Amino acid sequence: MKRISGLMIYYYFVCKAKLWYFNRNLNFENQSELVEMGRLIDESSYGKKRKHIQLDETINIDFMEDWKILHEVKKSKSIEEAFIWQVKYYMKYLLDKGIEIEKGIIDYPKLRVREEIILSEKDTEYLEKIKEEIYQIIDSPAVPEKPDIKICKNCAYYEFCRI
Repeated sequence: MKRISGLMIYYYFVCKAKLWYFNRNLNFENQSELVEMGRLIDESSYGKKRKHIQLDETINIDFMEDWKILHEVKKSKSIEEAFIWQVKYYMKYLLDKGIEIEKGIIDYPKLRVREEIILSEKDTEYLEKIKEEIYQIIDSPAVPEKPDIKICKNCAYYEFCRI
């Protein structure tokens, strides 16, 4: 069974069609100016921190403080729910590895805002349900229904989806 990555959790909340495409190695994000802008913000922020901690080729954490506080750096709050669940998934993943995390923090350096994230027992149960749904989506022979929402116009998959 394929491992669920943090990016897959994120895509689940943003767009299930994008999740389906990504699972089939259709990745257009390396051609997106907006994605590149996000990478530059990430790289230029919090310079002295140990960054991009990758575990099991499954999760990629922007940075950690003393292995107790997990940080993710984002450029805007436009899809905050996806960011929150991605951080909660990282926290659960680390907990399953025996690493207890006090909290997660989503850093928005351009906005000069931070959001603290706590993982509850209810959240861990919901994450299991999400994982089951992700497996159903990626195992489906057909692409899920494509939404037509505000953020679609800025998506790296926009032209591909609208063909």
